Amino acid sequence: MGKRLLLVLRQLRCPLQPPGQPRRLHVPCRASSGGGGGGSGGGEGLLGQRRLQNGQAPSSCSPGGRTPAMRDSIVREVIQSSKEVLSLLQEKNPAFKPVLAIIQAGDDNLMQEMNQNLAEEAGLNITHICLPPDSSEAEIIDEILKMNEDTRVHGLALQISENSFSNEVLNALKPEKDVDGVNLNGKKILVVGAHGSLEAALQCLFQRKGSMTMSSQWKTPQLQSKLHEADIVVLGSPRPEEIPLTWIQPGTTVLNCSHDFLSGKFGGGSQRGHFGGLIEEDDVSLLAAALRVQNMVSSGRRWLREQQHRRWRLHCLKLQPLSPVPSDIEISRAQTPKAVDVLAKEIGLLADEIEIYGKSKAKVRLSVLERLKDQADGKYVLVAGITPTPLGEGKSTVTIGLVQALTAHLNVNSFACLRQPSQGPTFGVKGGAAGGGYAQVIPMEEFNLHLTGDIHAITAANNLLAAAIDTRILHENTQTDKALYNRLVPLVNGVREFSEIQLARLKKLGINKTDPSTLTEEEVSKFARLSIDPSTITWQRVLDTNDRFLRKITIGQGNTEKGYSRQAQFDIAVASEIMAVLALTDSLADMKARLGRMVVASDTSGQPVTADDLGVTGALTVLMKDAIKPNLMQTLEGTPVFVHAGPFANIAHGNSSVLADKIALKLVGEEGFVVTEAGFGADIGMEKFFNIKCRASGLVPDAVVLVATVRALKMHGGGPSVTAGVPLKKEYTEENIQLVADGCCNLQKQIQIAQLFGVPVVVALNVFKTDTRAEIDLVCELAKRAGAFDAVPCYHWSIGGKGSVDLARAVREAASKRSRFQFLYDVQLPIVEKIRTIAQAVYGAKDIELSPEAQAKIDRYTQQGFGNLPICMAKTHLSLSHQPDKKGVPRDFILPISDVRASIGAGFIYPLVGTMSTMPGLPTRPCFYDIDLDTETEQVKGLF
Repeated sequence: MGKRLLLVLRQLRCPLQPPGQPRRLHVPCRASSGGGGGGSGGGEGLLGQRRLQNGQAPSSCSPGGRTPAMRDSIVREVIQSSKEVLSLLQEKNPAFKPVLAIIQAGDDNLMQEMNQNLAEEAGLNITHICLPPDSSEAEIIDEILKMNEDTRVHGLALQISENSFSNEVLNALKPEKDVDGVNLNGKKILVVGAHGSLEAALQCLFQRKGSMTMSSQWKTPQLQSKLHEADIVVLGSPRPEEIPLTWIQPGTTVLNCSHDFLSGKFGGGSQRGHFGGLIEEDDVSLLAAALRVQNMVSSGRRWLREQQHRRWRLHCLKLQPLSPVPSDIEISRAQTPKAVDVLAKEIGLLADEIEIYGKSKAKVRLSVLERLKDQADGKYVLVAGITPTPLGEGKSTVTIGLVQALTAHLNVNSFACLRQPSQGPTFGVKGGAAGGGYAQVIPMEEFNLHLTGDIHAITAANNLLAAAIDTRILHENTQTDKALYNRLVPLVNGVREFSEIQLARLKKLGINKTDPSTLTEEEVSKFARLSIDPSTITWQRVLDTNDRFLRKITIGQGNTEKGYSRQAQFDIAVASEIMAVLALTDSLADMKARLGRMVVASDTSGQPVTADDLGVTGALTVLMKDAIKPNLMQTLEGTPVFVHAGPFANIAHGNSSVLADKIALKLVGEEGFVVTEAGFGADIGMEKFFNIKCRASGLVPDAVVLVATVRALKMHGGGPSVTAGVPLKKEYTEENIQLVADGCCNLQKQIQIAQLFGVPVVVALNVFKTDTRAEIDLVCELAKRAGAFDAVPCYHWSIGGKGSVDLARAVREAASKRSRFQFLYDVQLPIVEKIRTIAQAVYGAKDIELSPEAQAKIDRYTQQGFGNLPICMAKTHLSLSHQPDKKGVPRDFILPISDVRASIGAGFIYPLVGTMSTMPGLPTRPCFYDIDLDTETEQVKGLF
């Protein structure tokens, strides 16, 4: 019975319940075509409308007999057609080879052999899961669920006993992987002889699957003509003897759902060779195997198409802006975000490409890059700013407002890529970094607090490496060469072996041995001793909290450290080189290599000591394996955002991750936009974006959005100082055209900096409620005179994306121009010359002045082979010069370089300009005074 029902029960998914009981009917809509579009009715499959010239019906349940020769001819035609289609698919996708999984619970090895032979002949891979004949329903479902989630499997078929075909088993199959179905899309279906609830259920079911459904009783006068028109005939009750077989057209599929048939009660007469009966079991088996192959190829084609980019079907969230504008956290909490898995599906991510964290955020796996590798990138836009006030000028807000305008209001695919905020500013002075007003990332509490733990992973990895450095020095100072070697390469179960990373160290030392017992005394000493010079250690411990009292500490004062102590310090966690590595890497393998290259100190002979030398690279990679995946969130209007990496912009390169940008560029498609933000002013964040990040990624920017505010321009025009937490003076809240005009010199300078790189600039004036029309018009006019492609006032803070539609249109137009991007300097130039080029061309300095320590470091890095790296200037963000109080456009100043350090894993040299702190301090009244938790509702209060 099981074989006989293979193309009846399993294709229709008709349940085995007696009349009167509820019926759950499930017909997966899938392709059964040999040459058309999967699921779109392109070609006709074995159970479709393919007519044979000999007039015989190809369906295994169609009227009339069939000779073995006819059967074999049909099978050969189906397999050959499937083979040709698969060959065409593989020409365009050479690595594609669809895998068919068959779950068997029983001893029907003949059917399995047919499946194997036909699949191999067509060019498919086949996976056979053989379960015991007495397997329970739960065991079968468990295997089905495993195959559903296995991304290597493109099709799934069941070969189990009749008694095992329960609703639970059949409905456990993912429709897109189930390859035993009939394509119903566009077919004319006649349901004949059905009554009551069965008739209604069948009609509803087929209509939902895109078919044209008719219903008739056996004694209907027009039955013959209806049967002639039907592509598929469904029997709801046994055929009366007076209805001749000739009324059924050759090639029509007949599915029998009559209760007598399903329960095995056929009445009198033969079960073979007549209408309503069945053909030989071997015919069913062979044709079923051929159908699986054909449907499998169609399933594979459908899978391939889903891997490619498609236009988003994004459901945007509506805003209802209030006036006056509520606090950021009130606005965030008033909007209900979409479930993150829904958002992921809308933007073309597959279910196995995301890892969900709660309801509103998820990590995105890097496998999406491989899937979309042939997809053209979208446009690449950077948001930078003029030299800001200590309050910030709203680059994140502009970034969010721009993508909300592009996607929610202009129907253009767009992605925002932002840095993850440090807890230092969140609890310190500046507050969160989720944007603001009606242009922010939601939920803003989750954005600003922990997110998915990436910064904690960086902290753990950084401090593991710091502990490894001091521990290694301690053990080398207190052990002989032999004792040290025996502990580094211990005897385990009588065998001494090098680990993989130790073999790499041997190779680096030029020792071509793999047997620990063969090393000479000299080689043992060379291998075991790193001989770190403590005075050269550059690797510091980190903490993601502003703590000024950790800027200088003494470590090693415990009795167990045996007198080994030294001065050290803590940096803020986002200043760690591991954060910069995360932001610049392009793969897991690349991240591991970069982590291994990180230089932590020099040895007593002046050679660099790396994480690889300390043997800690693998462990660092393990700690960072999840942090490398970008975090998916959404804006207030339901458009996608990647939040990933957060390197400081004054002491690192200050940009979100290369990986987030690359994935986003693929997801938006060729006509879409990826908008990313650089930290601080254009002289810092933008310059590093171009010279460091774009070198690492190979991506070419299409446009720059330069954010300005009337408030900042007034400050640069000679207005009073602006201090966080102190009310603004009247010069900033009342119209003052002269101050604005005088301060536009800073805006003009930043436009010129962008033009050095050949990228068109659109100025976004972030409008505050105190700004007047005269001030706004003046800024836009002077910006265009200075060479900006366009200058647009923006109102996203008060009304959302609608307030940045003009900016979005200007950016689209600017980005459509041919890019003439160029780097500012050649990395092969000497380190000093690269520093001088940035100081003079970008900051406007007359020259640079190196301290003796800085010069010594430059000489050392050059000698060690690091002279060809790009430069990452560590400079105040509050002025174009090194002096925070010098506003506007300082001139003829000498830029002092107090020190030079190297981030070899990240891939840059960073000079310290003047005095730079890598650990911020808390103010008298930090932000944490206002942050609290409602213990009844568990809602966070006070974030901004």
